[in-house]
Amino acid sequence: MAAEPDTRSMPDAAAAARDWSLRPMRATDVDAVMEIELRAYPFPWTRGIFDDCLRAAYPAWVLHVDRRLAGYGVLSVAAGEAHVLNVCVDPELQGRGHGRRLFRALVDLAQQHDAQRVFLEVRPSNPNAVALYYDEGFNEIGRRPRYYPAHNGREDAIVMARELFGAD
Repeated sequence: MAAEPDTRSMPDAAAAARDWSLRPMRATDVDAVMEIELRAYPFPWTRGIFDDCLRAAYPAWVLHVDRRLAGYGVLSVAAGEAHVLNVCVDPELQGRGHGRRLFRALVDLAQQHDAQRVFLEVRPSNPNAVALYYDEGFNEIGRRPRYYPAHNGREDAIVMARELFGAD
């Protein structure tokens, strides 16, 4: 298992929370993760998806803020590439830098697993996430038509990537 990501140098750490920590997700976290997932997304992952990710030993991490589970992220890594599968912060705690902290931790984990690039998909209807990913050095490399379920049928996904060669 890779070491915990180095998050000490994150500039928003002190401003975003008095007390925060990251650790690997455990099966016992899935109930709390599902509570956030159900509040955060109109089309949430199922408990079975989280269970399968943990069984497959995907790097999955939880963020605690002031002693409560505040967010989580799931990554897959294979053949020198990583894919951010899910990153989410409790809607009550969004807009405080927690998503950036968690996302950076996932990218650090990808690097620790020797990934040379990281991919993700994001809804165009989620401008805050799109802006965060651009700000973190990701670029749009394509679109996946009708990728996500949506209230009006299906929504495309923006596919983004970032090379990790020579990353700081």
